[in-house]
Amino acid sequence: MASVGRSLGKQVGDFLLQRYTSLQENYTTADIAAIVSAAALCHDIGNPPFGHAGETALSDYFRFGEYGMVWQRYVQPEEWEDLIAFEGNAQGLRMLSAPQSGLNLSAATVAAFMKYPRPAQLFQPDPHRKSQKKYGFFADQAKDVEALYSYLGIPEIGSGAFYRHPLSFLVEAADDICYSMIDLEDACTLGLISENTYVELLASLLGHRFQPEKLRAYPEKTQRLAVLRSLAIGTLIDSCAAVFREEESAMRKGTFDQALTSCIPEKEPLNAIAHFSVQHIYRSAPVLEKEAAGFQVLEGLLEAFLRAFHHARYQTERYGGKDKSMLRLLPESLQLKIKQEEFSTYTLLRLLLDHISGMTDKQSLTLYRKVRGISLPGH
Repeated sequence: MASVGRSLGKQVGDFLLQRYTSLQENYTTADIAAIVSAAALCHDIGNPPFGHAGETALSDYFRFGEYGMVWQRYVQPEEWEDLIAFEGNAQGLRMLSAPQSGLNLSAATVAAFMKYPRPAQLFQPDPHRKSQKKYGFFADQAKDVEALYSYLGIPEIGSGAFYRHPLSFLVEAADDICYSMIDLEDACTLGLISENTYVELLASLLGHRFQPEKLRAYPEKTQRLAVLRSLAIGTLIDSCAAVFREEESAMRKGTFDQALTSCIPEKEPLNAIAHFSVQHIYRSAPVLEKEAAGFQVLEGLLEAFLRAFHHARYQTERYGGKDKSMLRLLPESLQLKIKQEEFSTYTLLRLLLDHISGMTDKQSLTLYRKVRGISLPGH
């Protein structure tokens, strides 16, 4: 995805430097390409174990779990909205801006990363604005986000939401392109779909660019898949860059707020690929089985940790050996903060979610098995 972002940034960078000549004093096309590439590289950094299913699992436990619902009384309404709707994009911003991350990203890179510059608690999201489909920052980062967009000169729409940074449209496009193309190729490689189906789907997207006689010149299946994928991605990059050039002024005014891929000539075949992928890839048995396991694992970890956390902080008479053992599994810095009143409940819950959401699928599964007694260390 980073390489697709770089290609988009390069095409658009040439255009921006020509349109706004003052930028040439401090920036080159390579700089703009690097901003988009860096933001694209970070795009999934906040995703929890098991991806989107993991987001739902974390959210559902606070909505419906015994030791999840109990926290509503201890936090502010806007903080509760964060907890009952875990969002990987907002978690990503939290990770990128954490002092201990060691990163020193430019304001433009952070804003390009933020595809959804609004808080969770937005009472009337505008359905016509793609930037309000999800939220992009947690309640405790609202002031930092406000300062960021003020520095960049990007206006607030209202209720703490902002217009998108123009380069964020390119990051979104890079995500959309890779999500469609790479997953489809992987499915073909794994045998979930046939090569003929793969070729037919991409041929409809490529139109006159598709040349079957040249494709047959490659003897290996992996070569044919790679050639088609490269050609399709190049086509989509060119089309998205063209839409950006056409709509850039409207982006800056906030009157254009759509996905670039929804405005390109290839949008219909691209939508067909997305629909096909949902039906035949994302709902395949292996994927659904993994999602089901993710719900069990993450809900199980949250239940164990939140019960111990609640007993330690608010029900000390019930704080026993089991709870103490659970909390000792947390980072030492978090253990020390749990009983210290200067740290708000919301802050501690966010730190706990940092820990759990920062795990890989395998790490979370291994920990779940151990705390449930399904396996022991060394086994």
